[in-house]
Amino acid sequence: MALAGNAAIPANLGFEILETLGHGARSTIYLVREKSTAARYALKRVIRNSSADQRFIEQALLEHEVAGQFNHPSLRKSHRTYKIKSFFRIKEVYVLMEAVDGLTLEQRRPSSMMEVCRIFQDTAIALGVMHRAGFVHADIKPNNILVTKQDMVKIIDFGQSCPSGTRKERIQGTPDYIAPEQVKREHITPKTDVFNLAATMYFVLTQQHVPTLIPKGGSGVNLVDRGPTKCPSPLELNPSVPPALSGLIMNCLEQEPRERPESMTRVYERLEMAIGQIKTDHSSGGATQPTAKPIPPDDGILPGSALSDTGSLDIDSLFA
Repeated sequence: MALAGNAAIPANLGFEILETLGHGARSTIYLVREKSTAARYALKRVIRNSSADQRFIEQALLEHEVAGQFNHPSLRKSHRTYKIKSFFRIKEVYVLMEAVDGLTLEQRRPSSMMEVCRIFQDTAIALGVMHRAGFVHADIKPNNILVTKQDMVKIIDFGQSCPSGTRKERIQGTPDYIAPEQVKREHITPKTDVFNLAATMYFVLTQQHVPTLIPKGGSGVNLVDRGPTKCPSPLELNPSVPPALSGLIMNCLEQEPRERPESMTRVYERLEMAIGQIKTDHSSGGATQPTAKPIPPDDGILPGSALSDTGSLDIDSLFA
């Protein structure tokens, strides 16, 4: 357990640091205990060192605001924020969030195709709740999906979230999971989450990333002008993937949003079809194989890019 000195947060907040959970761009997340109640929380600290860091402050406040729109067990709750000012300007922000005892899909390997489908059905349900409330997550990826010790799915990190239909001035997202419309700075809609979720499923099943308009290590210049790179299906890379699941993923990865499934409800239904296929294969003597080789650790860092605190791309202009 990595302990951090209590001097890292103001004493008047009333929390004791138990563990440092992680670091990011201008941020640190701690596991803390509230002194008055002994309740445990995750506390994100975001620091503004210069005007260029203002976006990280804004993302932290946005994350809290968006999380406050929902009350669902698979969407991480955010309880309150604390703002520290210096010369009438916010210098630090603390976001008090639900502590989740679980592992991300980059850390935890699903043990079977049935478990893969169950995890992503639960994820689709939670994203559907966001969509019906008028919001898009816009940064679904393996390390933003936690699975608890009780096998409950928990979606985290609403720092890139936005109202459905938003056109962002900056390109925001994670390069290996980003949808074409995010790169082109077109409207962000629930179908953006459909693409991000499919790219996540693809990686979990194959240990490979789908080709996007911002490949890892790319220069970022005029990438949007090139045609989409051919993407082999999950079934081609991992023969144990049910055809129904492979077909769903490829449908969700269509470059044009209008060609993707219309909603998370439809994604859920097609995952149910994949489960039926798995059960049929199992009853006929076919083995339900575990997913591919274990997921390697990934620090989520794209060299040379401005990153959010979760490894997401956030830049003023990608194109020269």
